[in-house]
Amino acid sequence: MIDEKQVLEALRTVKFPGLSRDIVSFGFVKDLAVGGGNVSLRLEITTESPRVAEEIRRDATEKLRSLPGVSAVTIALDARPPGAAAGARAGGVPASEILKDVRFKVAVASGKGGVGKSTVTANLALALTRLGYRVGLMDSDIYGPSQQMMMGITEKPFVNEEDKIVPIERHGVKVISLGFLMDPDQPVIWRGPMVMKAVEQFLQDVAWGPLDFLLVDLPPGTGDAQLTLTQKIQLSGAVIVTTPQEVSLIDARKGLAMFEKVNVPLLGIIENMSFYVCPSCGHRDEIFKHGGGKSTAEKLGVPFLGEIPIDPKIVAGGDAGTPIVIAEPKSAATAAYMALADAVARTLQASSPA
Repeated sequence: MIDEKQVLEALRTVKFPGLSRDIVSFGFVKDLAVGGGNVSLRLEITTESPRVAEEIRRDATEKLRSLPGVSAVTIALDARPPGAAAGARAGGVPASEILKDVRFKVAVASGKGGVGKSTVTANLALALTRLGYRVGLMDSDIYGPSQQMMMGITEKPFVNEEDKIVPIERHGVKVISLGFLMDPDQPVIWRGPMVMKAVEQFLQDVAWGPLDFLLVDLPPGTGDAQLTLTQKIQLSGAVIVTTPQEVSLIDARKGLAMFEKVNVPLLGIIENMSFYVCPSCGHRDEIFKHGGGKSTAEKLGVPFLGEIPIDPKIVAGGDAGTPIVIAEPKSAATAAYMALADAVARTLQASSPA
């Protein structure tokens, strides 16, 4: 006879479309009952895409029906967009109240590590501030938080009278990061639920105040932080950072596919470390190839937002806590970031009601 353990093992082979985790570890499976060859359960999924929810139910049904001893499968589907259902709550806070004073919520992601995503996020935030916008920066790269260093923050945040964490402001940007609260020399070894809880807390327990943009620096890949973000809030859009090498572009395409699956608008692709210009002779050298980001954007039908050159001052600025947009406001790299910020702002404003 089939038992609950066998059913759960089968359900662990069902992945959330576009992500690397299964529906059991994500906690979607509820009210499981197994007996007499009959299997019944409820799938509780928060998603903007009813099509994705149905795809999960169909996959789960097929996997369970293929098990020896299973004669009937009944799966009830409870799918809702973030904050849309009456009484939908996240940790006691109505989902509709989370980030209600933030106009645009933008995820900055990459398919793999090492492409300079956090550096791009920090400089993009500062460029938007220079354009006159109110900007927040949420470092959700749980396993490798770095925004506290890049933004030159050494102090710890405090909790206000409303029990909200007050973000630290630097260079005009409001910043929150797990790096404020942990030993920089200690690794973060967390299971999925702990990651998801940390992201939830940054969303609902931080006193962000009114903002035009909240940039969310995500971990590389497609996992817990990404899903939690798309489940808890309605993102205005996502930006994918890549480098010109094919291995990076392959992973970038996975990231794009993930956001498409969960109905998050794709604002476009940024090609980082695109080329190097010798400051002495002006010779341009495409160290990591060139143009892969633009060609990938064209193939996938998403905007190409721009290319960021290789400049040692970008690295030096991040290490010193003064990103290049602040440290070298007239540099070619800063001009690239300003153009990128303008492109992101224009794209969002064009798609947003006045």
